[in-house]
Amino acid sequence: MTRPMTMFTGQWADLPLDEVAKFIADCGYDGLELACWGNHFDVHATESGLKAKWKLLRGYNLDCFSISNHLVGQAVCDEIDERHKSILPEAVWGDGDPEGVRQRAAEEMKQTARAAAAFGVPVVNGFTGSSIWGKFYFFPPTPEHVIEDGFQDFQNRWLPILDEFEKNEVKFALEVHPAEIAYDIATAQRALEAIDFHPAFGFNFDPSHLLWQGIDPAIFIDSFPDHIFHVHAKDVAVRTDGQRSILGSHLPFGDNRRGWEFRSVGRGDVDFDDIIRALNRIGYDGPLSVEWEDEGMDRRQGAMESLDYLQSMDVVPPSGAAFDAAFSEQT
Repeated sequence: MTRPMTMFTGQWADLPLDEVAKFIADCGYDGLELACWGNHFDVHATESGLKAKWKLLRGYNLDCFSISNHLVGQAVCDEIDERHKSILPEAVWGDGDPEGVRQRAAEEMKQTARAAAAFGVPVVNGFTGSSIWGKFYFFPPTPEHVIEDGFQDFQNRWLPILDEFEKNEVKFALEVHPAEIAYDIATAQRALEAIDFHPAFGFNFDPSHLLWQGIDPAIFIDSFPDHIFHVHAKDVAVRTDGQRSILGSHLPFGDNRRGWEFRSVGRGDVDFDDIIRALNRIGYDGPLSVEWEDEGMDRRQGAMESLDYLQSMDVVPPSGAAFDAAFSEQT
């Protein structure tokens, strides 16, 4: 099966959407996954504003299958500090009081569900934040009730948001990612259980956040066949060599001393052939959305070659027959 190829505009939000759309269309992509920052998508846009957005996209023969509000979603469950001020809309940050920020972020995510429905897209990708991510290493000794409290906090804060998503017939796809309530297979399962497998909640699968942790991305797909709502295509290079740390060493992305780095699709260690086969197994026919985060190359080159690479991978359909069927007289 051939899936739509899109580009996530989150790393292009410094540019006007019109400029991004023209370039991405010229590359040959089928659509854009619009970020809810920059001028790419406003969750408070009027009906006429949403129509104008579609007119712009259609003018370049581009579609849109999802929008993404990672930055606001992060604040719903997070331990809020000054770092969040730089990523949040002013109205959500307000006076910076942590609980106020979390509550305003929750309301903004409900509005995102309504905006997605009004725009006509079925999926919102994003983050949840987590009150317990910083406790992933159990020292000082961390009682189980502390972790239970973290998942309870996620349940309390996100169930009303997810109910709003369900009411608007839109899915929320958590990008399983460090600093979120779910960052690997075990925590993804526990997050689902915490909200009693809410029908509006699933995952935005991104292999780059799994592989460096030692997790096989294809096994993640097989573990949650009914909960993969969207797919990000991003690569990662793992470079642990006895000196570089897998935890990043408090070094910024792009620093050569890090133990892993994001790469443009096809330039890292992710086995996309294995992933495509796993997506085939679960019947996923949604978009493959490129997310460019390669500090070592120009994003325009990354956009062009990522599309070529994914198109070469995605032409591997299920055969529909066993390879040895020709040996059977019955066949």
